[in-house]
Amino acid sequence: MTSEKPVKVICGSCNKGRKTKIIATLGPASESKEKIRSLLEKGVDVFRLNFSHGTHEAHAERVRIIRAFEKEFKKPIGILADLQGPKLRIGMFKNGEITLKKNMTIRLDLNEEKGDETRVCLPHPEVINTLREGVRILLDDGKVRFKIVEKGKDYLIAKVQAGRVLSDRKGFNIPDSVLPLAPLTPKDRKDLAAALDMDVDWIAQSFVQKPEDLIETKKIIDGRAALMAKLEKPSALEHLEDIIDLADGIMLARGDLGVEIPPEDVPPVQKKVIRRARLKGKPVVVATQMLESMTENPAPTRAEASDVATAVYDGADAVMLSGETASGKYPKESVAIMVRICERVERDILYHDIIDANRPKITDTNLYDAIVQASVQVAEDIRAACIVNFTDSGSTALRTARQRPMVPILCLTERMTIARRLALSYAVHPVIIEHLKSFSETAKLAEDLVKQEKMGKKGDRIVITAGVPFGVEGSTNILHVPKLS
Repeated sequence: MTSEKPVKVICGSCNKGRKTKIIATLGPASESKEKIRSLLEKGVDVFRLNFSHGTHEAHAERVRIIRAFEKEFKKPIGILADLQGPKLRIGMFKNGEITLKKNMTIRLDLNEEKGDETRVCLPHPEVINTLREGVRILLDDGKVRFKIVEKGKDYLIAKVQAGRVLSDRKGFNIPDSVLPLAPLTPKDRKDLAAALDMDVDWIAQSFVQKPEDLIETKKIIDGRAALMAKLEKPSALEHLEDIIDLADGIMLARGDLGVEIPPEDVPPVQKKVIRRARLKGKPVVVATQMLESMTENPAPTRAEASDVATAVYDGADAVMLSGETASGKYPKESVAIMVRICERVERDILYHDIIDANRPKITDTNLYDAIVQASVQVAEDIRAACIVNFTDSGSTALRTARQRPMVPILCLTERMTIARRLALSYAVHPVIIEHLKSFSETAKLAEDLVKQEKMGKKGDRIVITAGVPFGVEGSTNILHVPKLS
C-alpha cells in the first residue's frame, strides 16, 4: 500500500503546542469517515485498531480512510494494530448468566455443555493442568473471585470468595501463576498477517509474560512494523528490562494488569515502567480506563482527569483512549478533554521541574549521544523555537525524545514508514522530505520548514542535528544553531 520512494514535503497541521501524543481506538462509535475526521480535528495522533473485535475487511477500510486523511491533513498518521493475545474466558451458561454468592463452590471443567450455578466450562486444559490448590482466579475484571480448593485430573473445584452475577464468556485472570500459553494464538497469527498486509505501523502484542514471547513475533514482522509489548501480566514486570530491550515500544495496559496486581502497586509500577522505557529511548504508552466514565457521560470525573495528568507528569510519550472512542457516546469530546489536560499539564512549571529532574543521565555516551544531548541543552538554554532532526531510521528522534525537551522536535525523514511510527513519540512532529545531498541544502530546508509550519519566526534560533554522510544510521555528528532570517 505504501511506497518508500522519497516524495515532496508532506507537512502540515502538526499538534505543535502539545508534546504528549494521543491514541484513539476506533470502533462502532467512530469508524465512519466523518467520525475519524472529527477525531483528527480534535487532536488524535495515532489510531488503534482492536483486533479482538471486528473483521479484517472492516479494519482494512479504516486503514484506507486514515491513509486518505494523511493527504488531506498533510501529516503522517500512525496506525497501531492490537492483537487479542491468549485471552482466557469461561464458557456459557444455560440462562446466559448465574448468580454467585460467597462460600458457594463451583466446578470448572472441560465439558463444553452450558453451565449453571454448580459448574461451568473452563475451555483451557493448560490452565487446569497448571493450577494448584490455593490459587486465585479473578473473573470479570476481578468482580468475581474464586479460590481453588480441589484439583482433579481434568477439573477444578473452586470456592467463591466474592460473588455477583456472572455472564457468558467473561474473561478471567490468574495472578499467582505463569501459564504455559503460546504467545501467539491461531487467531493472532491470522490477524498479524492481515495487519501487516494493511501496512499498519505498530503491532501491539498482548499478554506478554517473558522476553521470549516477543522473539517469534518480531521474526514474523521482519521489520514491516514496529512491535509494542503490552504489559498486562505480573510476570512481565519481573522481566521488564529484557522486554524493553526487545520491544520497539511499551504499553502499560492497566486493565488486566490492575486486576492481577494490588491496586496500590499500579501507580509505582506506572512510574517505573515509564522511567525505564524512557531511559532506553523506547516510546511508552499509558492505557486503559483513562476517561472511562466518558463512555456514558459528556465530562470525565475529577479523578480521571487527575489520572491522565499523572501519566503526563510521569513523562509518558502517549496516552490512550479505548472504549471512550470505540464504543462511547462522546468520542470526540473524550479526545478534546484529553488534549486540554495534556496541554494544561505541559504549561505547568512543576511539570518542567519534574521532567528535568527525571531526565536520563547518559554517562557512556559516544559522539552521537553527546550531540543529541547537547542539542536539547542548547535549545533550552537559548530558548530555541525547536530542535530539527534529520533521520533515516528514526533513532535520532527517539534519542532526542528520550530527553523530553521543552521545545518541539521537527523530525525530517525520507521514509514514510518511519514518520508514521514516530507519530506517537513525545514532542516529535515527523515530516517527509525528498532526498538531500548536502548539509547546506539540509539547513536551508530546515529553516524554511520551521517558518512554513509557524514553529518559529524571523530572528528565532533553531537547533539542527544531522549526520554526514547522509543516510548512515548513527552518524549524527553536526550541531548547527542558525537564526531564522
